[in-house]
Amino acid sequence: MSSDQWETIKLEQNGKKQTSGKICSGLDRPSKKEKKTKPLGERRKAVWRQQLMVFLGNTGVMGAGMAVALPSVTLGQLTDEQEEFCLTQEEASWFSSINTMACPLGGLLVGLLMDRIGRKNTILVTDICGVLGWGLLATASLHNERSAIFIQMLIGRFISGIMIGLCVSPVGVYSAEISLPRIRGRLILGTSIGLAAGILFMYVLGYFIRNDWQLISIISTVHQIISTLCVLPMPETPSWLMQNGYTEKARRSLKYFRGLNKNDVSYCEEFENELNQIKRTSEQSRTTAQSESLWQAVKAPEVYKPLLLMIGFFAFQQCSGVVVVVVFAVQIATRAGVTIDPVLCAVMVGVARIITTFFMSTIFEKWGRKPAGIISAGGMTVCMLLLAASGWFPEQFAKVPPVPVVCIVLHIVFSTMGLLTLPFFMISEVFPQRVRGSASGFSVSFGLIISFAVIKIYPTMEAGMGTANVFAFYGAVSAIAVPFICFLIPETRGRTLLEIEEYFKTGRMPTASEVIILRKASRDPVNGNNGDDDECKESFLKST
Repeated sequence: MSSDQWETIKLEQNGKKQTSGKICSGLDRPSKKEKKTKPLGERRKAVWRQQLMVFLGNTGVMGAGMAVALPSVTLGQLTDEQEEFCLTQEEASWFSSINTMACPLGGLLVGLLMDRIGRKNTILVTDICGVLGWGLLATASLHNERSAIFIQMLIGRFISGIMIGLCVSPVGVYSAEISLPRIRGRLILGTSIGLAAGILFMYVLGYFIRNDWQLISIISTVHQIISTLCVLPMPETPSWLMQNGYTEKARRSLKYFRGLNKNDVSYCEEFENELNQIKRTSEQSRTTAQSESLWQAVKAPEVYKPLLLMIGFFAFQQCSGVVVVVVFAVQIATRAGVTIDPVLCAVMVGVARIITTFFMSTIFEKWGRKPAGIISAGGMTVCMLLLAASGWFPEQFAKVPPVPVVCIVLHIVFSTMGLLTLPFFMISEVFPQRVRGSASGFSVSFGLIISFAVIKIYPTMEAGMGTANVFAFYGAVSAIAVPFICFLIPETRGRTLLEIEEYFKTGRMPTASEVIILRKASRDPVNGNNGDDDECKESFLKST
């Protein structure tokens, strides 16, 4: 819980006018005008520590982005019949898509791993999978037999797919659990930035190294080894440590992420309040998880409602063609009639995506999640329909040759503004702590199953329907996503994780006064409340 909410609770209980400036004993500064002190988790030292650890975790996510974009820059060489080693069209299709077939497996494993071994160790396992996948690909050419080379390439891509499925949610969950609401958005968005940076880096490698997929694989392997080492200094999140009974480790972890000294024994009221709230939430989650079966958990409205929404959100994301554009950027640029170097067009796509991603935290916090998603889906619709029109009426669009490349780049910009990033962003926010790992893993797994199907059948759709009609299909899906986001996706901007959970329980977002009632219902010992639980809960239910 944020410090502002704790202060509101204290004001409500004491019935006195106080300021929120007095947070930690010994930090008060006399002044003529009372100044509002930033919460611990939003001060410079704390924010720097949080951002550094999230950056280290996302270096491995960058490797996943590189694995996603690899076919776009290597298929030209791998399908060139003049090369010593050449893939058939069917083999190239499997090389491009087998990693997405493995992604759902990683998505299913991630929930189990995050709950069992923790957020940090799950990130570590993810990076180790990346080292294995890239290493197998880099050494595949050491075989003499063609079939052995191809099989090892497929195994390497399959393991890389498991890495992609594993990497999507752990760093986001890690970010959500170490931060306060005001900076949570920018930290969670680090995963999208990491993926975008990896895709761009792979496009740049493909631009400068066009005929050596083995060298590209070796560079990627070295990067993945470095990213694995980066995970080692990361502390585990206080929430997971507390939920698994490591109280003292949770205290040390929270001290680190709130910018306090490790050996500081002075009393800080705000810190103790937050630590005790984490403890109560963890105990409640542990008790609930032990007493309810899987079916009972799924039946809970705070679980099945966000689960269904995220499954639907991922379905629209994948069927809108956004991942197809990333994987087949060079090929799509060629089919769309782009007159510049198709690989350079792919680099422009990567640059547009990462630049847009850097601004997404500001956009999400200024506009909110829902408006960004609506604008994103609407813009993608227009871009895809224009691409389709350029295929239907080639003579007319030949007079304005920049249109295809502009549409492809803008499609990536608009998708990054919402439909591409929001589902991965929101899975770290919408699920209760007791099922956050498994529910987010299942949602990602479902999305990745659809991703595999979409990428695998894209060449068939293109051959059967024509490129222009495929673009029109993707545009229609994006158009349908607009009302889905408008009417069903909740606005989570500025809300604590508990408030979001209560929204799915009751059907409406609780107000500040209702949050106070919820806190009283939990018999808050830190703030001196000994009120009756049932009376407080009944009051809250009446208010909703």
